[in-house]
Amino acid sequence: MTRGRIRARLRRSHLHPFSCLRPNANNEEPHSLSGPGFSRIVHCNRPDRHLKKPLKYCSNYISTTKYNIATFLPKALYEQFYRVANFYFLVAAGLSLTAVAPFSPVSMIAPLAFVVGISMLKEALEDWRRFAQDMKVNSRKASVHKGDGVFGYKPWQKIQVGDVVKVEKDQFFPADLLLLSASYDDGVSYVETMNLDGETNLKVKRSLEVTLPLEDDEAFKNFTGTIKCEDPNPSLYTFIGNFEYEQQVYPLDPSQILLRDSKLRNTAYVYGVVIFTGFDSKVMQNSTKSPSKRSKIEKKMDKIIYILLSLLLLISSISSIGFAVKIKLQMPDWWYMQPLNPDSLYDPNQPSKSGLAHLVTALILYGYLIPISLYVSIEIVKVFQARFINQDIQMYDEESGNTAQARTSNLNEELGQVDTILSDKTGTLTCNQMDFLKCSIAGTAYGIRSSEVEVAAEKQMAMDLEEQDTQITNGSRCRKSAHNSWEDSRGGPEIELESVITSKCENDQKPAIKGFSFEDNKLMDGNWLKEPNTEVILLFFRILAICQTAVPELNEETGMFTYEAESPDEAAFLVAAREFGFEFCKRTQSSRVQNSQFVGIYKQKEANVCHRAGMRMVKFYSCAKNGRVYETTTAKHLNDYGEVGLRTLALAYKKLDESEYSAWNDEFDLILIGATAVEDKLQKGVPQCIDKLAQAGLKIWVLTGDKMETAINIGFSCSLLRQGMKQICITVMNSDAVAQESKQAVKENISMQITNASQNGQAGKGSACCICINY
Repeated sequence: MTRGRIRARLRRSHLHPFSCLRPNANNEEPHSLSGPGFSRIVHCNRPDRHLKKPLKYCSNYISTTKYNIATFLPKALYEQFYRVANFYFLVAAGLSLTAVAPFSPVSMIAPLAFVVGISMLKEALEDWRRFAQDMKVNSRKASVHKGDGVFGYKPWQKIQVGDVVKVEKDQFFPADLLLLSASYDDGVSYVETMNLDGETNLKVKRSLEVTLPLEDDEAFKNFTGTIKCEDPNPSLYTFIGNFEYEQQVYPLDPSQILLRDSKLRNTAYVYGVVIFTGFDSKVMQNSTKSPSKRSKIEKKMDKIIYILLSLLLLISSISSIGFAVKIKLQMPDWWYMQPLNPDSLYDPNQPSKSGLAHLVTALILYGYLIPISLYVSIEIVKVFQARFINQDIQMYDEESGNTAQARTSNLNEELGQVDTILSDKTGTLTCNQMDFLKCSIAGTAYGIRSSEVEVAAEKQMAMDLEEQDTQITNGSRCRKSAHNSWEDSRGGPEIELESVITSKCENDQKPAIKGFSFEDNKLMDGNWLKEPNTEVILLFFRILAICQTAVPELNEETGMFTYEAESPDEAAFLVAAREFGFEFCKRTQSSRVQNSQFVGIYKQKEANVCHRAGMRMVKFYSCAKNGRVYETTTAKHLNDYGEVGLRTLALAYKKLDESEYSAWNDEFDLILIGATAVEDKLQKGVPQCIDKLAQAGLKIWVLTGDKMETAINIGFSCSLLRQGMKQICITVMNSDAVAQESKQAVKENISMQITNASQNGQAGKGSACCICINY
């Protein structure tokens, strides 16, 4: 079977960011796998060796259902009669078969069977949906080696330990695999683990150097090997094992393991051998069996039923005692009610027996005090609620095409009962999709468009100032006068920044470009050639275009290049370089090609550009003494960008020849030329969502690594902080004091600040607390 695509002839470890992935010339020692927990043996490309014990492992079939054919009836019945009311009516139905029952057995058993049957039917339907989702996953197709170098498709559930699998770009891994080779010659591949740990940044995986020649289908014709490794466990970030291949033993680590449910990205294809299948895979080891969930309302209903049962028992006891007294004292005088059988339950000589029989009768007769229909009514409501949730158009995600899925309706009433929300910022409140917004080149700041945080801060500043002016003038001045007074005192209309940058007519607006929100005519359309320090600007653009690890892909519809990058920041830099006229269009093993409409085709050896030239994105401490010309102004711009919530990065370069590289690599004495600022925008609807949650009385805490001023600005931009709130800023002592004091002292210092704020009446209802810890 031919591969059907051109192999990318790139050695990723030759690129500077991947130099750490170069195979070590000194072979590492194999792991010691003695002792318990290391009994797994995998015969690569020989799945038939795993058909019999002790090497027979579990299949790749997975199930997340709560029941199966054998367990449904007993488990479902147990759950139904675990409910107090159902258990009572089960006992009552049993007693209805006795002679003392006031009703026929059918009148007691039929309602109970209907109620329990409806509830069990609901459970069966929900579990069937889970089963259907499982079968959809189990039926996915994967390319598996069938023998003689031929690959064919096989359902995931049929994959066995030892199978060699070929996974192509944007496909999920069907099991836990050992990476053997990839479309890049160095065996480097990108993996997205969002389904496992929620991380959107790609992870770099690499194969062993010894398996790199296994680069096409035919190479696996005679491939064999043995893996000895740890037993199945839930640890996603560890793996210990050895790979025996061609009479050599090689140690394995997590960088060679591809986990089930992670996705292959930015790599044409990879080959891997299956180590763990099904419930032995790490993702399934972290899953738990579907529990029997009971909501708070249902538990509260049980308590109410207990009260009603106690009342029922009290009423029945009083009635049976009265009946026993009547039988003993008055029954002998009622000649017309003498029983035909003196030994029956109405024998005046045995009133206790008569009273006990009447107690059973009363418990059944007064049983309507217990609402048997209450449970089934709630079950029906829950089913319809789940249906409404699944069909809610406002819960539909247009980008992914997914709707909300209520896998169980047992906890519908728990929705909306959240008390506190703890959230981070990046990837949760924000999209983790970067837009190039501003930059600093040769000490000059470019980019006039405001970030979301900046706009929110300006609005907040305007509202605060209006409130101050209103208090000063006692309401005698109008809003316009307050603005003019503030502008005069501040030296200009600073708060009009948003209106200034959005005042263009609609005809001048360009289509939105993903990853590029920069706006400044000084740099666009080649106008940068008219700026001072043109050579520095040229270097800046070249660094953006060349110093990266992305792979360019030509979009045949638009004729433009798109980029597969490890991080969203890197992709934003490449899009920005393209829009500035420096389009990265090709990568070979030893060079990178950049097409510029201003300076022609620019092609330079990698040894003179990124890996050895040292055009890198750095911090100031890496700069040489003569490379700090723009340090002061660039540092100020970086600080300004950071305060408005932008992610910043400094750019510097160093031109070297081969003989100079080794000495330079130890010192990194670079020449600073500028910095970038990209914006990670808030996800759509975040401010409105937080505002509604706050109105509902929820306590919301957001953790961010920004400075206090930046964090406050971000708080206003996402509606976490609002006008009228009182801010309590709690700050840890300076870094020198923290280094000298113990953790207990720091804790006491923070507690004292919180206590003081509370005593001063600041920490009341509707107040906001911003905690900043500086080390």
